[in-house]
Amino acid sequence: MSDGIPSFPEILVATRFDITLHLAGSQNPVDAAFQEFQGFKRTQKPIEFYEVTPQKWGQANHGQIIQTKIPGNVESSNLILKRGMTKSVTLWNWFKDVEEGKWGAKRKDGILTIYDLQNNGIVKFEFQRAWPISYKIGDVGMNKAETEIEELELAVESFIRTA
Repeated sequence: MSDGIPSFPEILVATRFDITLHLAGSQNPVDAAFQEFQGFKRTQKPIEFYEVTPQKWGQANHGQIIQTKIPGNVESSNLILKRGMTKSVTLWNWFKDVEEGKWGAKRKDGILTIYDLQNNGIVKFEFQRAWPISYKIGDVGMNKAETEIEELELAVESFIRTA
């Protein structure tokens, strides 16, 4: 806070939005860069149970029934990464290896980094034991003047924010 004005963290804006992917074991500093990302969702499922308390409930001869909720399993949603198609086959080869039955050996840990306007990596998410479950490219047409979009959906076991 300077001059009585509170300072707030920078809000990430869509005019400078890149996400890079680095896969564990890769020799590349960045394996892919994406312009769109979906699936930032972690959910902690509640476990619900009911119990009867000794407290009498109205005119009944039994105790009051109450519901209790406690934290259950944490789930991470699938991650969907979209980018303009490039000549790189890294993502395709990863998908192909899983498709050929090598999914156990090809599960990857990785880091997704979001950049600010000055190109500083300021938000990081780490995922563990991911494997591609779908690979898709946009419709291709002679009359289309749009960038071809490459989409990869990853199943992840864990997805956490680390920075």
